[in-house]
Parts: sequence; C-alpha cells; structure tokens
Amino acid sequence: MSQTNAVVAVFKTHDQAEEAIRELQKEGIDMEHLSIVGKDYHTDEHVVGYYNAGDRMKYWGKLGAFWGGFWGLLFGSAFFWVPGVGPLLVGGPLVLWIVGALEEAAIVGGFSALGAALFSIGIPKDTVVKYETEVKSGKLLLLIHGTVQEVEHARDLLGQTQAETTTVHTEAAEISV
Repeated sequence: MSQTNAVVAVFKTHDQAEEAIRELQKEGIDMEHLSIVGKDYHTDEHVVGYYNAGDRMKYWGKLGAFWGGFWGLLFGSAFFWVPGVGPLLVGGPLVLWIVGALEEAAIVGGFSALGAALFSIGIPKDTVVKYETEVKSGKLLLLIHGTVQEVEHARDLLGQTQAETTTVHTEAAEISV
C-alpha cells in the first residue's frame, strides 16, 4: 500500500459516512486501507471513552453505535486530544501516521498531529489546512490508501455517495470532484 496515494472524502454527517463505508465494503474495497477521522463532541452523556476488549473496541457516547460498529472493520483505532481541534476519534492506518508524527515530533508548519500525518502521506499543505478546518467544524474525513488504480476506483464509488467533496491525492497529481 502506497503511503502517498489516497482519496479523501468529506462527509457532513455520521450517517453519510457510514453509508459510504458500507458501499465501499460491499464493492470490495479493502477495509485495512480505509481510515476515518472525526470529532466526537456531540454527546449528552458525561462519560465518553473506549477500551480494547480483545480484538474489538468498545465505545461509550452518543455516537457509540457509529464508532463502535467500525472498530472491528478498520485496521487500528485511537482517541486523541488534539490542541486546537479537540477530541478526535480515528480508525484505520491514519492512526499509525498520527502516532508516528507525535513520536518523531514531526509537527510541521503549525499543523496539529492530524495535519502532520496528512502532510506526511503526501497531501499538500493548503489541502491539509482545509481538512483540519473541516474536522474542526464537525465533519468527517474518510481516506482510502492504495495504488493509483485503487484510489481512483474508490473515488468513483465515493462519487455516488453523499460526500461533500472527494479528492484524489497521488504522487503525480491532485484531482478533485
């Protein structure tokens, strides 16, 4: 899996993102190449958290059904408190890139840990700022990593969903739809 080829879709709601993930899974997209990131400040409960129960993550909070349903599908999951962004839930390979950015103190250009991770996988600086702003405003990012052909196929599938924007980032080009 290439670290520099990705398609990123922005979703306004958890339901829209969930529908897109189900469609990607149904169409054979490898769930180990999929990452999702979003804030989870919409809770009416006092306790929000998750824990690892073997190979399954358990999650409490208003959106527990949404996040809990994907922990088993995605490769890795984490909760981060990012200054300037707030609480983030992240599932998929992006977790490793965020942790790598934190461990190497690779926070560059005033980016958060999320921004540094996105930048490290080849997403241009101005687009990283746009994605950080989208997440801060409560939207979700859905990323699929892979070969150019895999990310273009995923982009075609995401074009049939309710994504607000879908952008392919490859070593060669950046294509928005």
